[in-house]
Amino acid sequence: MSAVQTHTHGVLDTNALILLPRLTDQKQLPHVPAITAITLAELYVGPHLATTETEREARQAHLQQAEADFEAIPFDDAAARAFGQVAADLRRSGRKTTARAYVALIAATAISRGMAVYTANPGDYTGISRLAVVAIAHPDTV
Repeated sequence: MSAVQTHTHGVLDTNALILLPRLTDQKQLPHVPAITAITLAELYVGPHLATTETEREARQAHLQQAEADFEAIPFDDAAARAFGQVAADLRRSGRKTTARAYVALIAATAISRGMAVYTANPGDYTGISRLAVVAIAHPDTV
């Protein structure tokens, strides 16, 4: 895992995207950030799970901002092929693919495009071969 930016293009995973407005050091991020359709899928869940109207509105606004700012990379045939290896890697490392479904799908999409994943939770991607992971500092721990 890389502690410094080494990639021009990179995939922001869902936690990185959510933290994006709070990150003070933009140098941690790729010059050309992207998100996957999987991240959008995760964000679409948020408003449905909100327990208050204020929380629902905030989650909906975050989703709409992501849709406006990014054209999501689709999960396509190439990503599906990469997913096979990602799932096998996770199983070999003793991790259940189903528990890490979003992570595995984001990783597969990034691998299929030859892109690194930028995340504040690099441990989520442990055991996935062929994936470059760039750790970004979580703003609450800086």
